[in-house]
Amino acid sequence: MTKSEIPNNNSYINREISWLQFNARVLQEAKDETVPLIERLRFLGIFSNNLDEFFKVRYATVKRIVEAGKGGKSELGGIKAKELLEIITKIVIKQQSESLDILKTIEVKLKKENIYIIDETEIDESQSIFIKEYFFKTVSPALVTIILNESVVLPNLKDSAAYLAVRMLISGNTKQFALIEIPKSVDRFVTLPIQNGKSYIIMVDDVLRYCLEDIFNIFDYQSISAHMIKITRDGELDFESDLSKSFMEKISDSVKSRQVGEPVRFVYDKTIDKETLQYLMSKMGIDATDSIIPGGRYHNRRDYMGFPSLGRKDLLYDKIEALPIKNLSLEKSTFKAISEKDYLLHAPYQTFSYVVKFLREAALDPGVKTIKITIYRLAEISHVASSLINAAINGKSVTVSIELRARFDEQANINYAQQMQEEGVKLIFGVTGLKVHSKMCVIEREEGKKLKRYGFISTGNFNESTAKIYTDYTLFTANKKILKDVDRVFNFFETNYRVYRYKHIIASPHYTKRAIFKLINNEIENVKQGKEGLIRLKMNSISSYPMIDKLYEASRAGVKIQMIVRGICCLIPGVKGMSENIEVISVVDKFLEHSRIYMFGNNGNPKLYISSADWMTRNIENRVEVSCPIYDNEIKKEIIDTFDICWSDNVKARLLNFSQENEYRKNNKDRVRSQFSIYDYYLNK
Repeated sequence: MTKSEIPNNNSYINREISWLQFNARVLQEAKDETVPLIERLRFLGIFSNNLDEFFKVRYATVKRIVEAGKGGKSELGGIKAKELLEIITKIVIKQQSESLDILKTIEVKLKKENIYIIDETEIDESQSIFIKEYFFKTVSPALVTIILNESVVLPNLKDSAAYLAVRMLISGNTKQFALIEIPKSVDRFVTLPIQNGKSYIIMVDDVLRYCLEDIFNIFDYQSISAHMIKITRDGELDFESDLSKSFMEKISDSVKSRQVGEPVRFVYDKTIDKETLQYLMSKMGIDATDSIIPGGRYHNRRDYMGFPSLGRKDLLYDKIEALPIKNLSLEKSTFKAISEKDYLLHAPYQTFSYVVKFLREAALDPGVKTIKITIYRLAEISHVASSLINAAINGKSVTVSIELRARFDEQANINYAQQMQEEGVKLIFGVTGLKVHSKMCVIEREEGKKLKRYGFISTGNFNESTAKIYTDYTLFTANKKILKDVDRVFNFFETNYRVYRYKHIIASPHYTKRAIFKLINNEIENVKQGKEGLIRLKMNSISSYPMIDKLYEASRAGVKIQMIVRGICCLIPGVKGMSENIEVISVVDKFLEHSRIYMFGNNGNPKLYISSADWMTRNIENRVEVSCPIYDNEIKKEIIDTFDICWSDNVKARLLNFSQENEYRKNNKDRVRSQFSIYDYYLNK
């Protein structure tokens, strides 16, 4: 977007617009010719998946503001809610168009690599035999086909499912409409037999188009056509007030009802005939307040995240081998090592196996009496969960605070919660009115006649799958002072009418804003005394106006502020008289930057925290978050070193500024692609 296209109140970038510009950075990766071809397709999938979630959550929220008759101007960065919906739709249509152009370019390049994505018009005789057999054996049994007519009420179409809208012209000029749901239980991409060294892929959508005659053979039609549509629904959970239901039951029922929530976006193939489009929109109750977006032939392009590799390693990023942590062995006692010093895990550069090893050792060690852990998102097959269940079976007292409202992972967490509950794990379902987003674990181990605490605090989820692609820090420690505070957070979960005091960690919702302001004020005071003032921050998003205003205050005082923000950034850096001492970059690359770091210069003796919290209102006021101090000088240096590498990135770093144009940072310094350089840092350490 150009500067003139972004409405604002000159102090903040609108949160929704900033998020869309983050997704534009993901789209840049799909466009980048230096990125391997199949990885570029997968970035298109990430872009599409992100957009789906955006409409379910953020667009839906703004739409509710409009429908409630509220302006929402103060909450939306100086833009009226109705105007914002129009701006969002305009930006998304432009981005969708660009993504289709990128896809066409990639498909041309794939052909040069002897990879052909074909449609139903390009099938030869041998492929026809394969496809027909595949359809009848695999696809047809999974199909849900809805015949439409005036007397039948259209059932609610599923959220984010893709459908083929079928129009048949019957003899006598009668029209018959139908919908075919693209089955999720079948791979979206069908790999056809190799021919003359060439690989062929056909989407299951086109398998259905090819087999329309088989699906609708009971109709005597003269012509038939099929165009794709998709509806996105409001992703907010609505809770019943039924007191007879458990919290788990209420969440489960709310997840089910999300599938029939209010529509917020309707995407359709722009080549569909107007009559069919109007008929479908009328049937589905789509109106002008919904975002209506003309698109291409295929929707749900999030499925490109799973595009088959076809054995072509040359078209993928090289897989890295996750490295060990120096002096911390997976073959020896983790507790013994941690009792002597703190250790830091930096995923995915180093192996997440240390977290699983810690929990497995705790499950088996006769000396371990209690295990307490917070769970936000688990892997589909979770060794973390199985270790906790194992510990309970072995007679340990296991307490798990599991967040059932982790958006879009609610059902997975419910399933694991039920498993753990059945095996004797004590479950805590968060705190009323607050999501538990902190990432921490503390155990008590009997050593002699005393109980000693061990634990870990992380910036990311205890999830083996995402640990391979998300950058996160996990601190392993036996520090009495830190773990005493962590244990108090677990006490808060059970007696949340009490507000606990913490001497070392910083915890939301009671203390984060106050503690961070104090640290910032210290930097401002240093500048006033003629000393250096320095703040360095790394996070996913910053949208809290009070936090932004405090950074503006520090900038005006002369404090130098360096920020690495992957996603939403409502702060506007580099504005004279407001933020001229603030620089912000965003790194989007092979891995998803997820770690949160707060560093304060403190006149040459840096204070450093790793955290689960971004600087958003929800993290500061509406969640239980933990920011953990780093006291070990060696670990402190390691985090500063890796921040320096990231800050030096001049390949994948984008400059965030008022224009939100996502310009790559370019300079004459040596080439630094931070994610690759950080891996080398650990490899050589």
